[in-house]
Amino acid sequence: METISTPVGAMIREWRRQRRLSQLDLASEAEISQRHLSFVESGRSKPSRDMILKLSEHLSVPLRERNRLLVAGGFAPGFSERPLHDPSLTAAREAVELVLTGHMPHPAMAVDRHWNLVSANAAIQPFLGAADPSLLQPPVNVLRLSLHPKGLAPLILNLDEWRGHLIERLRRQADASADPTLAALEKELAGYPGGGRPLRRTNPAHAVALPLRLRFGGRALSLISTVTVFGTPLDVTLSEIAIESFFPADGETAAILRAMAAG
Repeated sequence: METISTPVGAMIREWRRQRRLSQLDLASEAEISQRHLSFVESGRSKPSRDMILKLSEHLSVPLRERNRLLVAGGFAPGFSERPLHDPSLTAAREAVELVLTGHMPHPAMAVDRHWNLVSANAAIQPFLGAADPSLLQPPVNVLRLSLHPKGLAPLILNLDEWRGHLIERLRRQADASADPTLAALEKELAGYPGGGRPLRRTNPAHAVALPLRLRFGGRALSLISTVTVFGTPLDVTLSEIAIESFFPADGETAAILRAMAAG
């Protein structure tokens, strides 16, 4: 079990500040007194296991970090963390593959919390083949693959918009999870040529859904994406899996994807 040197109260206080909540706000939501919360954060009162979990829930703390709060409070972790190939996750693993396969002939992939590729359907493979082999060494990070000059970046027609969208999304995720690896990845992506530019939407229609527009095989594709996550995960690994599914944004793209799958 991990040893945490930071007091649990200080960790709760940091999560509260991360969520931009006052003590009064959090205490009201958790239905406890502000005085009690103040004592917990200052270390004058030791929170119970139930109190840690209750505050974590109201602060939307990721399961991985809830375990760290419990350990810091002197308790055992409350959520399992099994590798995805563990037999107990067989049903979840099969569900992921079912979604990926069922999405054909459109591209879809599953990623972990750091945007490393977990699995993908066959429609993704032609795009992976367009990247430099150095970017395909495991673990394959799909954000790096997308925006790196040796990755898919040269193929993306609306690179400034798409890059700004991905970096903005990554920044929100890093802020929400307080994950230093995501923060480092954001810094890396922003360091790519043109990566520091703020998100600019040149088409008002993109305020609804920003498409990924890329030129592939001499043809222009336009795709929009959705994200699917498990609704009630109680395992850390499962809670961090996300499925990114791409849909054709126009009839021409739909026909091209069908032809690519048939070929």
